Amino acid sequence: MRRGHFPLDGLPAWCLLNDVTFVDTKVQHIEGRGYGLVAERELRTENGNDALTILKVPRDLVLSSEGVEEYAKENKGFRQLLDAAGRLSTRHDILLFLLMQLVLSSPDHTDESVTVRDWVWLDALYRSRSLELPRSGESLVPCLDLVNHSHQHTAYFEETNDHQVLLLIRNGAHISPGTEITINYGHKKSAAEMLFSYGFTDAQSTTKRISLPLELIDDDPLIKAKLHVFGATPILEINEDDGVPRWSAPFVYLMCLNEEDGLEFRILQETDGSRHLRMFWQERDVTDAPGTFKDLINGHDLQKVFELRAVTVIYEMVQQQLERLSAHGDDASVLESVRAETMRAADQLRNIETDLLKRAFQVLEHERANLFSDESVLAYLGSMQATQSGDTAEDEDFS
Repeated sequence: MRRGHFPLDGLPAWCLLNDVTFVDTKVQHIEGRGYGLVAERELRTENGNDALTILKVPRDLVLSSEGVEEYAKENKGFRQLLDAAGRLSTRHDILLFLLMQLVLSSPDHTDESVTVRDWVWLDALYRSRSLELPRSGESLVPCLDLVNHSHQHTAYFEETNDHQVLLLIRNGAHISPGTEITINYGHKKSAAEMLFSYGFTDAQSTTKRISLPLELIDDDPLIKAKLHVFGATPILEINEDDGVPRWSAPFVYLMCLNEEDGLEFRILQETDGSRHLRMFWQERDVTDAPGTFKDLINGHDLQKVFELRAVTVIYEMVQQQLERLSAHGDDASVLESVRAETMRAADQLRNIETDLLKRAFQVLEHERANLFSDESVLAYLGSMQATQSGDTAEDEDFS
């Protein structure tokens, strides 16, 4: 669908009509960064002084879940659309609102149909411009979304009690005239999240994190029950703190346990006839704490064995992911079909994640080695080997 064009020189008039206030700042094109916000005069704040406000956006312009509901009350057509296809998530409802505005603003909306490409474009727009406001939650804030990102940001945003959104200069900041003013899009966001949402990675970011879907044990007869009780998508997260990679995967401890270890599932029927799946560990109902098995196994005679199972699963996952990253690094067919800047961004992400995974792999190797040397693990493995040898001897036919 053909989109209408809003020129930058029309922004001052639009702001005047909608009560948006820029204070000693203006929007202009910045080489290599698109549009951005720059200072028109020297802006300085000292520690202990009142915050300096440089942008005010009224509540009525903030597009949040509340704003969507308010619009649905006023517009019958949108209310019907929201009732039929909405109320799945804040993001989904806002996208429906944007889709309707796209149709209404298109010069050819009476002759064109909405396509998947339109939805994908709106989704990309939302992901790259949405903010998490303290009171309104996920929201789109016009004009504030023109402010670019920097790890060394000079401004931050707040939401007042009456839901007005303000952009303020950070304490101690000194901004010269003509200098770009920036915010931080999220200091805890991983390189993959930054690239997916905003189209770039921050080379100065100190956040080192990777999230991977946890690979399940296919032949586990209890896997469906475990997933049902766990109630979330199992993932592996690797974070670097103080230069040391650490991993977290709550589901892996549950996944590595079975009935022989003391895990049990029961169907319990309530007095009203309803039936519920409950999970028990060592005869204790732990249905409401499925993500705490790392703690629940503490003190068990086979604690180190359970930990070894979990570490081995993660160890193999990291190893496989490193192999995937290495295998796809020089795919000629991909290189020919992808734009150069896109390929550079992908290479940057691959390098960041490969470096973190390699160091995590070393940590996991050390964990496995320590667990394999534990006396309880050695005793368990010895008993398993003896059992298997005995079974083999019994199966042999000497007749």
